[in-house]
Amino acid sequence: MEYFVTCNGIPVHVNETGKGDKAIVLLHGYLETLYIWEDFRTLLPESSHVISIDLPGLGLTGSAPEVNSMQFDAKVLLDLLDKCQVDKATIIGHSMGGYVGQRFLRDWSERISALVNINSNPYADDPSKVKDRDKEIAFILNGKLVQLAQIAIPNMYAKDNLRRCDDRIAETVEICETHDPEGVAAVVRGLMTRDDSVSVLSKTQIPVYFIYGDQDVYTPLSKIDKIKSDLPSCRHEVVPGTGHNTHIEDPQAVIQLISELL
Repeated sequence: MEYFVTCNGIPVHVNETGKGDKAIVLLHGYLETLYIWEDFRTLLPESSHVISIDLPGLGLTGSAPEVNSMQFDAKVLLDLLDKCQVDKATIIGHSMGGYVGQRFLRDWSERISALVNINSNPYADDPSKVKDRDKEIAFILNGKLVQLAQIAIPNMYAKDNLRRCDDRIAETVEICETHDPEGVAAVVRGLMTRDDSVSVLSKTQIPVYFIYGDQDVYTPLSKIDKIKSDLPSCRHEVVPGTGHNTHIEDPQAVIQLISELL
């Protein structure tokens, strides 16, 4: 069931199915919407209570005035869980969705039973990346969001998977025409100002997984090795033959890796 509800002062686009005891929250990545999970959610246990949203500033969800910070997004999720009468949830976050999940764990650890980061990392942006984000904001506000998506989204997939995933790539690019550029700019400001989460994730008793693609241009193998070194208490798995959208390129592998959590 799709609906809208006000959380943290903004309208939020929600897809909610099932009423089982096991709640699973799906958080999409940058430039995506809740529709990116359509195929993946069909693989989840039928007894699950599955909730996905358009994150603030993207799709049909509203936006904070200037910055959709990870803290703001996490508060949106907290309000939604309260409205859905969910005490605890397993959060599965892709890329930016993982950052939101990490912030949620920092602020409300009692409300999360496990965190799965798909193609995500625990680090804040370095100065070079912040400069790139500034350029990206200017690009977006200059009316070039779709052109940005046409370049960035195919780059999220392993080259060998481009033809097979062509429909999903085209759909994601097309959806970018519906994003509010001001909202997307607020999303980018949130990305560039997010906190480092290494300390939080290294101390938590909550199960934390990282799932990577071995052909992810945004998280190359050298960075994966660094994450493993910095967070030895977390579980780390690499899915071969996938890029930055491992849950789309090989959803069965992801489901298998997290089956015990589900």
